[in-house]
Amino acid sequence: MRPFLYAALALSLPASGCAASAPAAPAPSSAARAAAGTGAIPALEAETRFTAPDAGTTTDAVASAAPGPSEAPHEASAADGSDASPPPSARSFTSAVCNEQAPQDFLVRSNFLKGGKDALERAIQYRTDTYGYFKGFGHAGRDAQPPSAYLVSTTFRGLPIKMHRKVVPALRCVEDEIERACADHPYKPQALAGIRFRNTYRGGEVTNHIFGIAIDIDPARNSCCGCVKPWSDVPACTRPSKTEYDRMAMPECWVHAFERYGFYWLGHDRLRDTMHFEFLGDPDHILKGD
Repeated sequence: MRPFLYAALALSLPASGCAASAPAAPAPSSAARAAAGTGAIPALEAETRFTAPDAGTTTDAVASAAPGPSEAPHEASAADGSDASPPPSARSFTSAVCNEQAPQDFLVRSNFLKGGKDALERAIQYRTDTYGYFKGFGHAGRDAQPPSAYLVSTTFRGLPIKMHRKVVPALRCVEDEIERACADHPYKPQALAGIRFRNTYRGGEVTNHIFGIAIDIDPARNSCCGCVKPWSDVPACTRPSKTEYDRMAMPECWVHAFERYGFYWLGHDRLRDTMHFEFLGDPDHILKGD
């Protein structure tokens, strides 16, 4: 069965290209920020959100069904050399051929913020080398291409989205896991956002949306209480809750499905960005046999 599955995947994806997104995690402590000569990064502001939640808004081909909270609507239509091939089949393989993996620690936002400037630069350079060069971040190698050069059109839970081709197999693994493990928790997403063409982080960080390895699910229904207004003003951010899972419409089961296959959930981060998942695993280790 495996040769058939790999063949299906090979037909649906273009030849492999070459970077990843900065994971989100708690900001460094005030003591660490004040430490002199340690290279600690100053406290960074929450990722900027440019559009107000609007479940009824639709976008163009790049973002999917509705603009993500950190995406300006005009950015969604950029072609920028993106691949126009048809979406890979959502059922081209099953979790039987998927490797479980955790996010790489040095890419998790809380970890590189604590590690100071060198840790941040290491995380950015890894993404540059792996997914493509975004101007102003990292050092471009010879013949470097932007992440947008490696985009493919695909779908997730029936909605179109454009992502970096290296992480599309991981998204398929997640979708299969949701189908298998979350049947008792039905949830139909209404809006997705993937690639972004403008950085929306401040303080020297770069968002993983730039690299095409992050996905926002239903920005109007899943909160980002640590983000700038209006995202932090939604009722979910002010009502009492035991965990961040209580501040979103998406089932907790979905979070675990993403985490099983190398994605990091920014609900764990100080941003408390429950809509946002970013692939921080090893893109060369998504499928068994890789």
